[in-house]
Amino acid sequence: PCSKLEVRNFTKAFLPVAYSLICIIGLVGNTFVVMTFALYERTKSMTDVYLLNMAIADILFVLTLPLWAVNYATHEWIFGDFICKITRGVYAINFSCGMLLLAFISVDRYIAIVQATKSFKLRARTLAHSKLICLAVWVSSILISTSSFLYSESYSFSTNETKKICDQRFDRMSESIMLKSLLLCLQVGFGFFIPFIFMIFCYTFIVKSLQQAQNSKKNKAIRVIVLIVAVFLVCQVPYNIVLLMTAINMGKIDKSCESDKIMAYAKYTTEAIAFLHCCMNPVLYAFIGVKFRSYFVKIMKDLCCMRYKKYNKRGSRTNSDVYHSKQSSETLTDNGSSFTM
Repeated sequence: PCSKLEVRNFTKAFLPVAYSLICIIGLVGNTFVVMTFALYERTKSMTDVYLLNMAIADILFVLTLPLWAVNYATHEWIFGDFICKITRGVYAINFSCGMLLLAFISVDRYIAIVQATKSFKLRARTLAHSKLICLAVWVSSILISTSSFLYSESYSFSTNETKKICDQRFDRMSESIMLKSLLLCLQVGFGFFIPFIFMIFCYTFIVKSLQQAQNSKKNKAIRVIVLIVAVFLVCQVPYNIVLLMTAINMGKIDKSCESDKIMAYAKYTTEAIAFLHCCMNPVLYAFIGVKFRSYFVKIMKDLCCMRYKKYNKRGSRTNSDVYHSKQSSETLTDNGSSFTM
């Protein structure tokens, strides 16, 4: 048997710290995104609707990370079978839902910028059906993730081991290999290749359109687009390559112990990097927007005013300013968005 004591020591030291930091940063960032949309009702475009749903999906995901941090710190799943199913299911839903929403954001930006002459009517119709579109994304993600709820359970890894793990479990070895390979391929397909294709297609035409436009802000917009794609690739490419190699090598009996260890190190490291993307989403898709950032600053000012009673009068003026700002912003066309390039 291949002893992976070094890998276990590595995960025990690295993953609890990494998951805890990702949980804190991701929870704070995405909560502020939801608060901003809730307080200022800025769902004036499809991008806003997608951002709100993506933030909710990321919050659900990061709330499961403390459980995995404890799991890797103790090298045992202590939360029972039901929590195991919920935790793995929420992870699978977030993975599919978040990436599909990224793809739809790319399409919406493409329509708004490249198809600018047609975008007003087209996006107005699309916004009217925004709830149905997001519902379809959530339902599709849940259907794709059904196997995680059905097959995940807490069980002992071997007859000589009393500690339990939380993983997908199948009745027969042949069934296990086939289904696990299929699930990994679905995860790579929906979690990387589909969003990647949409992003490359849409952002390529967006950059071309911005280069042709006589706009002083086009260079900044292009840098933002390059940054979005670069962060997506850095976070997702390594992890999905490891998943693809795992699916290809699954079932092979001639694998060496050293290669198994290398793949284990690669999986845990790249997985943590991929999880960072839920922390980057609020920064990349929300806080870089000028309008969104201004609303966020106003929220922080309002919270500060609430903390200090001696500024109650000033707080009333701030709230009045926020109200007038909100009223004036609503006179913008439906093409407006809190996400701006």
